[in-house]
Amino acid sequence: MDHEPRRPPPAAPPPAVSAVGRVLPRHYADQEAILAALRSHWVEKHFNPARLEEIHRAVRVGGRHLALPLAEYPALDTFRKANDAWIRVASELGSEAVSRALEAAGLGPADVDSFFFVTVTGISTPSLDARVVNRLAMRPDVKRVPVFGLGCVAGAAGLARLSDQLRAFPEGVGVLLSVELCSLTLQRNDLSVANAVASGIFGDGAAAVVLEGGGRARAGGAGRRGPRVLATRSSFYPDTEWVMGWDVVDTGFQVVLSAKVPEITRAHIARDVDAFLASEGLARSDIRHWVAHTGGPKVLEAFAGALELPEGALELSWRSLESVGNLSSASVLFVLADLLESGRARPGDRGLLAAMGPGFCAELVLLEW
Repeated sequence: MDHEPRRPPPAAPPPAVSAVGRVLPRHYADQEAILAALRSHWVEKHFNPARLEEIHRAVRVGGRHLALPLAEYPALDTFRKANDAWIRVASELGSEAVSRALEAAGLGPADVDSFFFVTVTGISTPSLDARVVNRLAMRPDVKRVPVFGLGCVAGAAGLARLSDQLRAFPEGVGVLLSVELCSLTLQRNDLSVANAVASGIFGDGAAAVVLEGGGRARAGGAGRRGPRVLATRSSFYPDTEWVMGWDVVDTGFQVVLSAKVPEITRAHIARDVDAFLASEGLARSDIRHWVAHTGGPKVLEAFAGALELPEGALELSWRSLESVGNLSSASVLFVLADLLESGRARPGDRGLLAAMGPGFCAELVLLEW
């Protein structure tokens, strides 16, 4: 029997997006260069180079920014070496992304009350957000919430959970940081199709979102530059943990990526979106802007097809995929930044931000300008 989520009681005005900051590593390689590097390694192991090239062409990615120069990756032959590189580069990129977002919002590190951090491509204790707090000299009483393991869905989930918290603290300022360095997780001895696909589509980057509580914006805070977060919805699909994730092996994170992701998307996303919108008194026709995670060509096609979206509705997602690849949890935040910078959204417009990921699950965030 289906159960509708409990609706929260009426509270302060909804929180709003003030700014999005994003950073890409300075090292860049086009798809041909990455393919050549992989081919030179895998051909020694009798991997079918024609099949590898076919997979890389199919994902429609033109190139990716990388945490390290391409020539340095072969030396990452242990989990420790790869994870040490992750800590170093992620600390730098994450700090810069947060700084850019705060500056764009007219705020400083001392204004941050809550700091959410999401990733799935590296680990550290204390979690990486602690390093960013120190680098930027945030207040000692900042509330840190690190989240690991949500993968591609974490950008949307983090935005949803932070907005949920700010409903309880409407005078607060929150920052969501996503840092994903997918290139550092590549398993060079894994000849599976899943690893070949991952080697062709996933890139590196960081994004930070500043949210201000509704009470603060109403009282004349720094002022929002983006949409209000009207509502959020989580959808968990039981017994689908085999669809996407990691197997933790001696050399690090080995990708689990089922070919059934597009099929599951088609089976569930329209039902979930329609139920969510109906609970807010809306329908698909009320949504002007679709902010979808760049899961790959087949996933984007399944998303658009299931929802019967008009031509061009996912243009920004397609463009982001082609230019920087799938940045896991950061991807949907990059697309949101593209939308904000495009100037397409007008007062009164509504948008739906959506992502899917390990669980398997979906996260939906209803926006209004």
